[in-house]
Amino acid sequence: MTEELPVGRRWAVGALLVMTFTTGLVDAVSFLRLGHVFVANMTGNVVFLGFSVVRSSQLPVVAPIVAMTAFVLGAFLGGQLSRLLGDRPRLWLGRAFAGQAAGLALTALLLGTGALRAEGRQRLAVVALLGLCCGLQNATVRLLGPRDLTTTVLTQTLTALTAESVLGAGTGARPHRRAGSVLAMFAGAACGALLLQVTLAGVVALAAALVAAVSWVFSRGPRPAGAAGTDPGAHPAARQRLVRPRRRRHR
Repeated sequence: MTEELPVGRRWAVGALLVMTFTTGLVDAVSFLRLGHVFVANMTGNVVFLGFSVVRSSQLPVVAPIVAMTAFVLGAFLGGQLSRLLGDRPRLWLGRAFAGQAAGLALTALLLGTGALRAEGRQRLAVVALLGLCCGLQNATVRLLGPRDLTTTVLTQTLTALTAESVLGAGTGARPHRRAGSVLAMFAGAACGALLLQVTLAGVVALAAALVAAVSWVFSRGPRPAGAAGTDPGAHPAARQRLVRPRRRRHR
């Protein structure tokens, strides 16, 4: 993770681990209740589409396409938010995660009231809403720049955890973060699977509440030690704009 953060390091790490837990919750919903599709892990969807070439596989085709399309749109929105608000990282991250929380809360409300159902064609609308939220999350976290806390894909995390460990190349750092990411994803998926036996809307609502808490941390949490005045951001373009002096016109 980059050294410059809008909040204290421990707060940022804790918030991103919560986001990883939330990813497990949401993918449990999509895979177990929406027809074996992922809304956060796009690698799985691409593999499923490849398998679906064989008709006997009986794997979904439309749902993964809907999930990936919505995910890309969410990532685009995340990039636009970064471009517009990247020079004010607390505002940028707060609004990005608040937008994701709002999308999850809307999905939970629609499911809870019966306006949307996790079956038939309506489940595709649920997949689209969740995919949009996850795309926004992934774009924001990627632009934030934590190398060992991606909140979604654990392939590189597991690779770094073992290959760079003392028993591997011996160059690894922060193994606790990487192990924490794996445990957080596992815990989120397990918790989601258990809660789905009782409530679907409740699991999505829990994810919305957790993301809302993360939004508060990045927008209102304590600043890094020694930070004063301007709020330095993790976004590289934001840092560049912050340090670039303004040219005065001589009349």
